[in-house]
Parts: sequence; structure tokens; C-alpha cells
Amino acid sequence: MNDELLTLQGGKFKCAIWRGHNKEMQKLGDYKLPQFFNYPPYFTLQPVKETREKQVQLWKEIILDYCRTQKIFLVGLEEEFPLFSNPVIERSLSHEAREVFLSALVSEGRAEWLDKGHRKCLLLWHRIPEWADLIIRFVKDYGFEDSVMTIEEIRSGIETQGTELHGMDRTILMRALKLLEGKGKLAIFKGSSTDDEGVKFSV
Repeated sequence: MNDELLTLQGGKFKCAIWRGHNKEMQKLGDYKLPQFFNYPPYFTLQPVKETREKQVQLWKEIILDYCRTQKIFLVGLEEEFPLFSNPVIERSLSHEAREVFLSALVSEGRAEWLDKGHRKCLLLWHRIPEWADLIIRFVKDYGFEDSVMTIEEIRSGIETQGTELHGMDRTILMRALKLLEGKGKLAIFKGSSTDDEGVKFSV
């Protein structure tokens, strides 16, 4: 049998069947994998429109969720990425499938291509305005309303440990801060080096 999903009930996607499969990959590190990750057909782009739409939706969800829980911001199509293969069932996504799934996220504003060749993708499990809201919430919750912080303190300082801001991608952080600067919530200042760049909050 080839890697196509069988569809029931008049050709509409109701149930996926894969016969002869009895091996499963339950986790990727500490990340619990969804059931579909163990069905070989999901690693092959499906030809039927309704089935393909369901497949794309499942992959969009797992890519965003995995990247969010593992704090992964950059995904390279030509680089090793744990979700792109399942060694237990001996299946890997083709380059075309990877581009299709990531392009679907791009079209929804949940990712951006960083180059014209679509080789690297920036993941936005929070959109830029959502990241900006998280920054303001952090500032208010921790009493930094009139404080000065460096960019690196926000990204990797003890102040943000245990929050979603800790380990944040610098590009995304700067875009969120510039959005807030435009709203008068802070002022970005330059230092003698990138390590000295910072912000003065005025929330």
C-alpha cells in the first residue's frame, strides 16, 4: 500500500486508516507527539484536496506547538529539524512538503520567510503585537514601569527567567519593542555595542 490516506464516507475526510503499522514514536525529548505523527501517509503530501487541508492543519499545529514549547524560532528547510522525520516509521518530509506546511503558517502571519529562496523561516507562535502585549504585562507584573533594561537582560537576564520572554529571538524582540516605542510605551537607546542596547519603559 502506498502512503495515501484512505478516506471514508463519500470521499470526505472522516477517518484515516493505515494498515500494517504497529510501531509508534511517543515522544521527542520531553515533547509528547500527537497520534498522526506515527502514520506514514502524513509524511507524504496528499493528492485529495480535503485530505491535504486536514494534513496541512495538523502539521501547522504541531510545528507551532513544538517550536513554542522548545523555544525554537528559526527553522531551516535544508537543515535537520526533529519534526521533519520519524525514524521509527522510517519516514521524512520532502523538501516540498516542508515548504508547503511552513508557507501555510506564513500565509496566516505565524511565520516569515527570511530569504527569497525559502530556505529559512522565522516562527511566530505569538504574532509581533502579541509579543508586545507580553512585554507590557511583564513590565507591569514585575514593577518595571519606569525602569531601564538592556536588550540582553530582557532576553536572558534573571529578571525574565520563568517567563516567555526568556530566550526570545532578538529579531522578534526588537520588532516588538519598536512597536511599543511607536505607541509611546518605551524608548530604545543605543549603546557602544549591541550588548549595551536597552530600553527605558514608561508604561
